[in-house]
Amino acid sequence: MTMRGVVLPGDSTVAAVEREVPEAGHGQVLLAMKASSICGSDIRAIYREHLGHGPEAYQDVIAGHEPCGQVVAVGPGCRRLAEGDRVVVYHISGCGVCEQCRSGYLIGCTSPARAAYGWQRDGGHAEYLLAEEATCLVMPESLTYVDGALVSCGFGTAYEALLRLGVCGLDTLLVTGLGPVGLAAAMLARSMGAGPIIGTDVSPERRRLAVDMGLVDEALDAGDETLTDALDDLSGGRGFTATLDASGHPSARHLALSSTATWGRCAFVGEGGDVGFDVSPLLIHQQVTLHGSWVTSVGHMDDLLRHLDRWHVHPEEIVTDRFSLADAGAAYRLADRGTSGKVVITF
Repeated sequence: MTMRGVVLPGDSTVAAVEREVPEAGHGQVLLAMKASSICGSDIRAIYREHLGHGPEAYQDVIAGHEPCGQVVAVGPGCRRLAEGDRVVVYHISGCGVCEQCRSGYLIGCTSPARAAYGWQRDGGHAEYLLAEEATCLVMPESLTYVDGALVSCGFGTAYEALLRLGVCGLDTLLVTGLGPVGLAAAMLARSMGAGPIIGTDVSPERRRLAVDMGLVDEALDAGDETLTDALDDLSGGRGFTATLDASGHPSARHLALSSTATWGRCAFVGEGGDVGFDVSPLLIHQQVTLHGSWVTSVGHMDDLLRHLDRWHVHPEEIVTDRFSLADAGAAYRLADRGTSGKVVITF
């Protein structure tokens, strides 16, 4: 039996392929895909051109590292999942025995056996996905398949950064970059009690979306020359106790760090690019803690699923556009514009 899927040849193109439906081996499950969303990393490192190296080296596999589906077959040796289970897939399959894997941070596995879904092994942009049971998390019934797809990378990434920052009801928060990860950070931070929450972005569409959804109290134009003064006014001249850059842009990273209050915490989440700053006045003299945060752990992702259920929060709310697998090319073109919320392929 064959299945439809898509690969990313580079040069801003999407190619349809037909592959054999895989069989579940030892410790594996076969999932019928229900939702597979598009991540900014797919756009940056695969769709436009194959820039990836190391963990981001794309191996011409079925694309999509944000999959969510239903178990339709269980291989020998599986002890936890059964047919019919609705699961989120943690998008890294690690060696399972290194220090990072044993701590649940499969993202940090450095073994040659490490393989990311959609990068080095087939991902979610196909009708079926072969997954390791160890990378699958059962969803609460209250969450949709689209909710789950968004948790598998973007919301998990945002949640991990907020945990590093220790965000709570005592915090004011600045989010630079209101793409899907920035929107996720604002949504989760609101549920964790932070406020006010201020966002910045160059896209008027994304600023409008963040405000209309009630995710931020104000969304400011990242290109406005008076931006620094406006943020100073909004923070009462003190800066924000927590700041998070989800853009990966040098000026936005600098803005997040320079807008952090004395003894505050700042996290860089957006991938790519660089940043330069005067260390003494911005970091040392301000007693600021700067975090780099990459995806999350299996345990924290499982925690997040339970919290979303308890908070009655649905990541699906930041989805602005849905496409069929046959229209994956259009989905990627839209995501590449950088003006929408989350773009997802549904089945």
